[in-house]
Amino acid sequence: MANPKRRVVVAFDKFRGSASAQTLVDAVCDAARQQGWDADGVPLADGGEGSLEVVGGANKVTRVTDALGDPVDATWRLDGRTAFIEMATAAGLQLVGGKDENDPIGADTTGVGELISTAIELGARTIYVLLGGSATTDGGLGAVRALPPAPRLKEIEIVVASDVRTRFTEAGVVFGPQKGATPAQVTLLTRRLERLVQMYEEDYGVDVSVVTGAGAAGGLAGGLLALGARIESGFDVLAEHVRLDELLVGADLVITGEGLLDDESFNGKVVGGVSTWAASEGVPVLAIVGAADAGVDVPDDVEVVSLTERFGLDASMSNAVGLTVEIASEALRGHMP
Repeated sequence: MANPKRRVVVAFDKFRGSASAQTLVDAVCDAARQQGWDADGVPLADGGEGSLEVVGGANKVTRVTDALGDPVDATWRLDGRTAFIEMATAAGLQLVGGKDENDPIGADTTGVGELISTAIELGARTIYVLLGGSATTDGGLGAVRALPPAPRLKEIEIVVASDVRTRFTEAGVVFGPQKGATPAQVTLLTRRLERLVQMYEEDYGVDVSVVTGAGAAGGLAGGLLALGARIESGFDVLAEHVRLDELLVGADLVITGEGLLDDESFNGKVVGGVSTWAASEGVPVLAIVGAADAGVDVPDDVEVVSLTERFGLDASMSNAVGLTVEIASEALRGHMP
């Protein structure tokens, strides 16, 4: 009797600057099928940049205010009464030219509030705000001011999708330098966030300082939390959307990956999230990554291969997809019955 086909689940995050998640998924699935495997593939993200791709891509464009007050055409997605908003499309650091062109004190999240308001006007009643890549440390004040009054939001479900665990008043220290803030500006940002804690508690009865993760996107998570939003794992939100749990049932192998494996990879990023979900089904995991920091604590049931370590930096950057397929193909041959 012929051996039954084996099945692999392929679930990649993007390799920033080298390959999109969908490109990696498609290439590895094609290689698996050529070797006789059944393959199910889904792109994934952790709630930050690239998350819209996971939920099907943008189908709406709205002109809003970017982090520095200029107009920007922000893309987002509306599925029936559910909206997906990637905050970086409205208030992202790359939109303003990176940290060297940013104004870390003046940058705000007004455009994010404008996007949420537009989604509500168009009928959305559940709104996922995907955090990551922000230019701002305004504690979400710009977004809060651009939104309808809190009583009008009571029937709107706002979900902040993020795996950042930073507290609200720590956002300046943790993220400020990445957004161009000097030490003196970090001190100023921290004081401003401390004042916002008092303001949000007085105005909305919510103490955002005690909530883990409220500092995500420079405190945008906390600002939305004050208005009644809840914070959920960005990875879990997206994994549930693509029904990763169903795909894993009966799988023989999972191949996942992201651009950089570091200490945060097993604390909310894609490789860690996929590994946790796969472990619940007893499925082994191969993680192919662009590069890996030394000393990362990797679970026993996860094999990690670094393209940079195997092939060198230049080759890994210029041919990430081809080299990922090469490693995946080797693994698939090794798992054949």
